Amino acid sequence: MKKLALIAAGLLLAGSAFAQQALFGPAGVESPVINEDGTVTFRYRAPKAVRVTLSGDFLPVQKVKMGDREFEMQAPVDLKEGQNGVWEYTTDFKVAPEMYTYTFSVDGNSVIDPNNVFVNRDVATVSSVLLVPQEGARSDLYAIHRVPHGTVSKVWYPSATAGFDRRMTVYTPAGYEKNTKTRYPVLYVLHGIGGDEDAWVTQGRATQILDNLIARGQAKPMIVVFTNGNISQEAAPLENSMNYTRPTMSLPQTMEGTFESAFPEVVKFIDANYRTIAKKQSRAICGLSMGGFHTLYITLNNPDMFNYSGMFSAAIGTGSEERAAHKEIYADMDAKLATYFSKKPALLWIGIGNSDFLIQANNDFRKKLDAAGYPYEYMETDGGHIWRNWRIYLTEFVPKLFK
Repeated sequence: MKKLALIAAGLLLAGSAFAQQALFGPAGVESPVINEDGTVTFRYRAPKAVRVTLSGDFLPVQKVKMGDREFEMQAPVDLKEGQNGVWEYTTDFKVAPEMYTYTFSVDGNSVIDPNNVFVNRDVATVSSVLLVPQEGARSDLYAIHRVPHGTVSKVWYPSATAGFDRRMTVYTPAGYEKNTKTRYPVLYVLHGIGGDEDAWVTQGRATQILDNLIARGQAKPMIVVFTNGNISQEAAPLENSMNYTRPTMSLPQTMEGTFESAFPEVVKFIDANYRTIAKKQSRAICGLSMGGFHTLYITLNNPDMFNYSGMFSAAIGTGSEERAAHKEIYADMDAKLATYFSKKPALLWIGIGNSDFLIQANNDFRKKLDAAGYPYEYMETDGGHIWRNWRIYLTEFVPKLFK
């Protein structure tokens, strides 16, 4: 009987320990490590593994043959097993300052780095994050510095269009709470397909970018609103009533007009609940991919609402306009462009990567603007449809606002 009592006590103790805070994590493995020479070392403990590889967007592009076709891609690299079953890989090149993502593959199973608590979710994919900052480099804007910080809030607003409350993320600049008589301009920032109101804050490092640009005097203090462009949902995964529904890009009502037509609800709510400068000259909007698509059509359908618009790798020319339930949102583009530009907006800004699959559609749109003599600013960067480019575009766009 005493033996049974001891076993039961042991099981209770073990269960209690499991339920408590994880104070005693695995020790002895550091990963990633940014070395003094600029190389980076990655480690993974897997004593019984046969093969461990590393994939990441910092790896060099290689030509890989698949069947009779050749592709350029960042091929995975092998780690070598060392003592105590710890596998290791050190880059043979200096990793340029930037924010990257990576994963390991252990005998064919993709896993994040268990020794790195810095992770990002992109739709349904979770990756470990490598941030390589450097003073004076653009990536230094993505790091947290000892500067005044803004406040980031998760805010619910009533949507008459959706028929339920929806969530957005709102950034108020440092001093907002104390400067109670000051009113601020507002920037609305939209995510891509499969994203949500958290995407720009986590993957885009938007709040760090804003804190640092404002602290340096390179951007005006502003309120920034990160919306959820999935009008059929309340909020990000596990923050809505759908519980454990797997995030997906195949959502209804994403690029068919409903979100665009409902957007004035967001602006009205922000103007009613924050100390905004509620006029066109003090409003801006930008977005990536689907968010760039939304930005274009929200702007064209509300020509008196925004003075600054930014299209980052905009998902235009994909056929969504023709398949839309609300075709009126996308109809009469030439007439809407004429009306928009007749009101002399301060800035239309377009950015895209030179290998982005959407570059031809964006170039066609620019040709339309050029033919009509409409002014805009354009930035073309290396790479494709990737967060690295969208962070760059935000750092370029924000300092141009509200001058």
